[in-house]
Amino acid sequence: MTVARTVELEGHIIDSGTMGACFGAVMDMGGEFEVEEFEVGRHKHAETYCRMRVMADTEEELRAILHELNQQGATVADPRDATLEAAPNDGVVPVDFYSTTNHPTAVRVDGEWHDVEDVEMDCALVVEREDGVHVYTKVLNAIEEGDLVVTGETGIRVDPPERPRNGGSGSFGFMQGGVSSERPSASLIEEIADEMRQVNAEDGSVLAVCGPAIVHAGGRDALADIVRAGYVDAISAGNGFAVHDLERDLYGTSLGVDTESLEHPRKGHKHHIYTISEIARLGGIEAAVEEGVVDEGVMYECVQNDVPYVLAGSIRDDGPLPDTITDSIEAQNAIREQAQEADLVLMLSTLLHSVAVGNCLPSTTKTVCVDINPATVTQLLDRGSAQAIGMVTDIGAFIPMLADELLEESYEK
Repeated sequence: MTVARTVELEGHIIDSGTMGACFGAVMDMGGEFEVEEFEVGRHKHAETYCRMRVMADTEEELRAILHELNQQGATVADPRDATLEAAPNDGVVPVDFYSTTNHPTAVRVDGEWHDVEDVEMDCALVVEREDGVHVYTKVLNAIEEGDLVVTGETGIRVDPPERPRNGGSGSFGFMQGGVSSERPSASLIEEIADEMRQVNAEDGSVLAVCGPAIVHAGGRDALADIVRAGYVDAISAGNGFAVHDLERDLYGTSLGVDTESLEHPRKGHKHHIYTISEIARLGGIEAAVEEGVVDEGVMYECVQNDVPYVLAGSIRDDGPLPDTITDSIEAQNAIREQAQEADLVLMLSTLLHSVAVGNCLPSTTKTVCVDINPATVTQLLDRGSAQAIGMVTDIGAFIPMLADELLEESYEK
């Protein structure tokens, strides 16, 4: 005896590959499907509609298939309200809780669809009925006993970004991400600069996710200029980036190496820890700037121009700096707040922080990931940030070129 449910797909489902992905998912997971209705859009702006019946041997197998189809944007026909179950304990969700994607999502409560607030992947969906119905994501460690958590697949609608027939909008067209070291870097950098100008003109927010390689490779001064010019609205980084940026100012070195001559000064290997000690003695980065001890660089420009920054610590950190958040949950929450406010994210040569920020971003946030190592870009895309544009190139060349475009003047490192 088989069990079955009917699902619907609508949109540019042929061009974006959504329909084929759904057909494949059903067969790969041991189910069967029967297309009951199929209407193809007949011009480039028209959408395609597909209604299909999905069958499986057991309820458990069918539920797994429906979950996969839901992630692809399929919606159960004739939807019922979402199933809500109270969390049994703090930090504990019901067994069959719905695990979110990073795509725009709506939940049906009391007969009406409600958009999910602060969309984020790998979270639970919580429904509140105070002052109207509100549905929002919550990380598992933030779940409180009694929270109404969405379970199962019923009453949930996911809307993955699609690639329309007209090809989208330039390099930032959705579902056109990918990784290439052969793209015309100059033209792509020009498009990124144009996008940053537009975000700036609309009072949006550009978040720069920064790795220490920016300092090592010679991109620090250019990034500082971009921050000073007002094109970066927030910085997300680790202890290492800030320390190397400050070390460059205090000692002219990065990890003990003179970034101009590439020589190793005497006791240069100690500059890293000396920097941490000096900043701690002064009471932090802002105090060091106010005292005039730090007078250039990215962190200096952040303080001088009121650009907020989050330094998330790790188990490997030396020191760390007083400004570094050492509690991992607190650091995640700080990164999450930055990500939710961002309209454009530049991920600059840092694998761990790029993935961390990417986990917090909705798929509608335009994202650029730049790294000399293609594995960094591919891992970000594989982790779920399908909207990201990947550039495999030297960060020390990319940032000065970006500064040239944004500042409209020749930039010399």
